[in-house]
Amino acid sequence: MTATRTEDRYRTRTRHRLDPITRLEPTVWSGVDGPIDAATLVGHDGRGYSVHDGLLGEAEVSAYREELARLAADEDLKTDERTIVEPRSHEVRSIFEVHRISPLIAELIDDPRVTDRARQILGSEVYVHQSRVNYMPGFQGKGFYWHSDFETWHAEDGMPSPRAVSMSIALTDNYPFNGGLMVMPGSQRTFIPCVGETPVEHYKASLSAQEIGVPSQSDLTTLAHACGIDQFTGAAGTVLMFDSNLMHGSGNNITPFPRSNIFIVFNSVQNLLVEPYAAPAPRPGFIATRL
Repeated sequence: MTATRTEDRYRTRTRHRLDPITRLEPTVWSGVDGPIDAATLVGHDGRGYSVHDGLLGEAEVSAYREELARLAADEDLKTDERTIVEPRSHEVRSIFEVHRISPLIAELIDDPRVTDRARQILGSEVYVHQSRVNYMPGFQGKGFYWHSDFETWHAEDGMPSPRAVSMSIALTDNYPFNGGLMVMPGSQRTFIPCVGETPVEHYKASLSAQEIGVPSQSDLTTLAHACGIDQFTGAAGTVLMFDSNLMHGSGNNITPFPRSNIFIVFNSVQNLLVEPYAAPAPRPGFIATRL
């Protein structure tokens, strides 16, 4: 199903640079109660992210680590189009649509500890726009350049507005030195248009290394000076929730300490995908679910 297309308030992937756009939609929507306390919601609204310690217990973390190891060792899964493999090491980097591959992870995504938080932030019923597991091995884990997820989801998936939230569930300890996620707090309130036309089947290259849909260095410099940079650290079992338009990125992991996480994107049912705003065709369903 594809919803009726709305006016494009967030033009991007243009030939020439456009000025940043001030977001009108809220970061935290009202209308649904949930487990997040008022102070945390206020912080999430201002910074565009919130950290939830100890969402998973030690036994749960251990079980999900074993599941990720099982998935990474599955030779048949390595050849599946939903699996992204490092070009040099041939190690698994990400597995998409993992909630349809792993019953154990599907149960986690349906857990009220997870879904109720997403509903509370988005103020509506939600569905899984995207799910994946990410692996960043020690010594050779590759990071991702600065970007806003919403820019890609808007341009290539047809997501009308940034009424979506991501949840990163850490299965390993996140230190300041092993390639942890960096975010620009408050940047979710500014949409940065990007220059460059979206190539056909761009997702095949961008899932490994994104080049189209990344902000200019001048825009990133301005945003970083205005917002600053925070880094996500925390013990295994900690959850980071962040807005779809929050500017974020990560460096390479050259330490012996690997990182892995379960990553879930929840979209509001009131924000259904339409035709892409700046791409020749929608990305496949395993990357962007269409209800």
